[in-house]
Amino acid sequence: MANDRPPFHAEHVGSFPRPDNLMDAREQFAAKKISSADLKTVEDDAVKEIVALQERVGIDAVTDGEYRKAGWRDFLFEKVEGFGDHMPGHDFTFTQFDGTPWKPAVGERKAVAKLRRTRPITADDFESLKKIAHKPAKANLPTPSIAHAMSGDKSFEHAVYRDRDAYLADIARIYRDEIADLAARGCTYLQMDEVPLALLCDPKNQEIVKKRGEDPRALIDAYINVINDCIKDRPANMAVAVHMCRGNIGHGMASGGYDPIAEKMFNTLKVDGFFLEYDTPRAGDFSPLRHLPKPKKAVLGLLTTKLPEIESADSLKQRIDDAAKYIDLDRLGLSPQCGFASAARRGAGRLSMGDVERKLARIVEVAHQVWG
Repeated sequence: MANDRPPFHAEHVGSFPRPDNLMDAREQFAAKKISSADLKTVEDDAVKEIVALQERVGIDAVTDGEYRKAGWRDFLFEKVEGFGDHMPGHDFTFTQFDGTPWKPAVGERKAVAKLRRTRPITADDFESLKKIAHKPAKANLPTPSIAHAMSGDKSFEHAVYRDRDAYLADIARIYRDEIADLAARGCTYLQMDEVPLALLCDPKNQEIVKKRGEDPRALIDAYINVINDCIKDRPANMAVAVHMCRGNIGHGMASGGYDPIAEKMFNTLKVDGFFLEYDTPRAGDFSPLRHLPKPKKAVLGLLTTKLPEIESADSLKQRIDDAAKYIDLDRLGLSPQCGFASAARRGAGRLSMGDVERKLARIVEVAHQVWG
């Protein structure tokens, strides 16, 4: 099978650690010590450097490192008009590597007025990336579910939106406009980052949803449907892949395999492929891949972005062989389990840029050995 349509065999998820000078510039801009133009100059230089790193290593598609974002989902709330203040923290809990639970102090922002797209969410940033990239450029958007899942139906004012369906339909309309804008600027590869569906694989998270009076099965249907609604008008030459994420801190916010959602998700979502977290046994085995219909692809997130140790080529190839018992080898790819820095933080204590480059190089090495 030709691998000329994304997702590719050697991939990464999108974000990279922010360099110190970029963090300095963000702090200076927040303190009104430099202008937005000054900040953009620093961002432009940082993006050029991270694109050069990706192309030097040989990864198959490049991103801007999400260097212009404070976090993977923030542009949705910052650039779409109608969201108000942050809501209180939610009940979904991260489990850190030492077993300590951690909950965010604040939740997402609430829709307090009709949502409106008055400017690009990420299309303008993609255009800047495409101008400097020599390899396929990938755009990243969070899926709409992140604007609902953590607080449920409290995520919107019911005087503004009569119900969940109306709320999600309005977000999907905004996404269709954004995707049309991306297409007009030459985007042929879009990755959508999906957390809530992955969380709902875990029975304990389904119980959280039930306790707030909602049906987790109905939410699974709603989140699948809204992604399809977002992408239904995309041009034929635009590939879309969904990244399934349990949360990029410690062991994340969920345990268990993809079995509770795999058959419905793989068959119903009208996308070209899936980025699936498989870096620890908490993600389950590869058997859910048997539900993935042709020609859809699965990119196996086998390398962790949370620990600096470089996975061995032999161990990665063995796990790819294990996955190939359930799906054609040519429909598989290799990536880290998540982005290298889901949010812009200084001194996060994870991976150095050297570690990042070595992890990407290992992906390319193994992809060449497995797929040629």
